[in-house]
Amino acid sequence: MRAIVLLLALWFSAQASAATSVAAVRVWPAPEYTRVTIETDRQVNYKVFSLDKPDRLVIDLYHTRLGAELEELPSKVTADDSFVSGARVGQFKPGVTRVVLELRQTVNAEHFIIKPIGAYGHRLVVDIFPAVPVDPILALLEASGAAAPAESTPPPQSVEPVPKEILVVAIDAGHGGEDPGAIGRRGTKEKDVTLAIARDLKALIDKQPNMRGVLIRDDDYFVKLSKRVEKARKVRADLFVSIHADAFIKPQARGSSVFALSERGATSAAARWLAVKENEADLIGGVNIDVEDITLKQVLLDLSQTATINESLKLARSVLAEIGQINKLHKPHVEQAGFAVLKAPDIPSILVETAFLTNPAEERKLRGRRYQRKVANAVMEGIKRYFADNPLLVRGELALN
Repeated sequence: MRAIVLLLALWFSAQASAATSVAAVRVWPAPEYTRVTIETDRQVNYKVFSLDKPDRLVIDLYHTRLGAELEELPSKVTADDSFVSGARVGQFKPGVTRVVLELRQTVNAEHFIIKPIGAYGHRLVVDIFPAVPVDPILALLEASGAAAPAESTPPPQSVEPVPKEILVVAIDAGHGGEDPGAIGRRGTKEKDVTLAIARDLKALIDKQPNMRGVLIRDDDYFVKLSKRVEKARKVRADLFVSIHADAFIKPQARGSSVFALSERGATSAAARWLAVKENEADLIGGVNIDVEDITLKQVLLDLSQTATINESLKLARSVLAEIGQINKLHKPHVEQAGFAVLKAPDIPSILVETAFLTNPAEERKLRGRRYQRKVANAVMEGIKRYFADNPLLVRGELALN
């Protein structure tokens, strides 16, 4: 009898040690979707399915230990989440831990596994989208005050996002959510700095009588690189400005830079290195590599045209001249490299590296609201200079056929 008890104890001990442990659980609500990330010490076996009356999304985790990290999930669902209203976690049956997400509306869900990268272990990602996608044109109409009254029929897709005389600037705060970007010695995260500057820039743009700013992300959540380009094109942006804060392997590196896309390779080894690092954002933030991205393929196929890149260079030079008045320039000229986020074929696009987070002195500047506002104002003045020196091309002249 004692031998049987001992064997059972050893078996249960082996099962417990073989169970997958949850290292962290994160919930990232965004206007267009909510992301739930479950980070584990090994790749987890799982199943995701939906239930109705009421609407729920169920995540079954097999051979996973129910610990404190997973039990904290309900407390991480916020009141402002548009898709998830609550969560429950429990031991459904031996060997199965169940997560139930209570939904505010009918949704579609995408789920996938990400292998370890950077500071992250294995991750199960569940993205929850509305069954009826958000209409970016209608959202921009509402923001500009041109939307139809609530009791009226929503405007058709063919409606202009804003009056023709209004110039739309898409403002892309780099990184976000699962992807913190560069991190300074004092713990400053690039994603926080870029969002603060992007919000400042939008406020300045919206004060102009003939301009509107559109934030690609307006809070702390992840947007994949191709989606950033797609969102800018959906609102028919006239310009695309991506805000970043540099990082380098040596803390001595300093200064601000402005980049445009290159068709012929990077203009320097440093520019090439930076583009590679920035393009890794999708790997860190987490995208489903099994999903075919038709939009990005279309964009890449259309890069043979040079008109958009030429306009991007003009815009970049104007912004660089203004940035040079508030900070030392890393290079005295616009640089070019293959940044994925600049690959809109029909929108002049630039990437502004505001300063080096890996430089302690520049990290102190980037943490301060005064410098953040200075950067936003410099970019604003550069945009105004570009429009003054280069009368806007007729909307759609660079558009795809």
